[in-house]
Amino acid sequence: MVIDKLIVQTSAAAGSIAAQYAYFPALNATLNGTSAVLLLTGRILIAKGRMAAHRLCMIAAVVASALFLCCYLFFHFEVGNIRFLGQGWARPVYFSILISHVTLAIVIVPLAIITLTRGLKAQYARHRAIAKWTWPLWMYVSVTGVIVYFMLYQWFPHS
Repeated sequence: MVIDKLIVQTSAAAGSIAAQYAYFPALNATLNGTSAVLLLTGRILIAKGRMAAHRLCMIAAVVASALFLCCYLFFHFEVGNIRFLGQGWARPVYFSILISHVTLAIVIVPLAIITLTRGLKAQYARHRAIAKWTWPLWMYVSVTGVIVYFMLYQWFPHS
């Protein structure tokens, strides 16, 4: 079944992820992917002048990202770190993506909050000024989060 495929094992010394936590990596990737789709949709909507729909998409993207962050922190608090087992070219590729993803994920939190706040307060000039930085960084973080999931749990799995 699908859930059976989502059970992930760490190195032999660490054992496997308990079944009650096994769905979290896929859930986290889904939330990141959802955020990316909502960000892209929101960008398209505002370009078409559909401000109300843009606002809803961007609020939904914030919710998806906040849910991701809660689930991610819970998973890693309960399970710990998962080692990347890929070899050769995959290691520098994975760690380059991971380091940039984590660094920008830290940066994007205050940027997203400021951007959202300015938009909701109808400070549109100030909103646009920061959104031109927030959007591409947030999109990068959302997309690379999905890539990290595939590299860690699907393409170079633990078992």
